[in-house]
Amino acid sequence: MSNPPPRLRVPGIRIMGAMASPADSPITSSSAEPSVLARVLAFASIVVAGAVGGFIGWAFADLQCEGDCTVQSGISGLVMSRAAAVGVGVVAVLALRALGEWQAQKLAGASTERDPGLVLRRPERPETPPPSGERRPRVQ
Repeated sequence: MSNPPPRLRVPGIRIMGAMASPADSPITSSSAEPSVLARVLAFASIVVAGAVGGFIGWAFADLQCEGDCTVQSGISGLVMSRAAAVGVGVVAVLALRALGEWQAQKLAGASTERDPGLVLRRPERPETPPPSGERRPRVQ
C-alpha cells in the first residue's frame, strides 16, 4: 500500500502535496501587479532605448574611424545598444515595482496622502509679556 502524500500545515492555507485549493487561499482576486499596458510600455521603452543606443554607438564609432570600419562600428553599436537597454530596463523595473506597491496600498485601503504628523511645524510660543522696557522682535 502506498502512503498518502504528507500534509504541510500552514495557518489559513490547506496544502495537499504540491497543490493548493484556490478557495482556501487567503489571497484575494485583486492583484497589485501593474496593468498589461504598463508592462507593454515598459517593454517597448526598453526596445526603443536599445535601438537608439545601438544607432548612437554605431554613429559614434563611424565618425571616429577613417576607412572601412564596419566591424568596429558594429561592435560599438551592439555594446551601446545593450548598455542603453539595461539602463532603461533598470528604470522600468523600478517604476513597475513602485506602481505595484502604490496599487497594493490602494487595495489595502491605506491612504496615499502624506501623514500630517510628519509635517514639521514651529512650536507654539506662550504669549507672555516681554520684560519691562524691552520689546520683543516681530517674527513673520
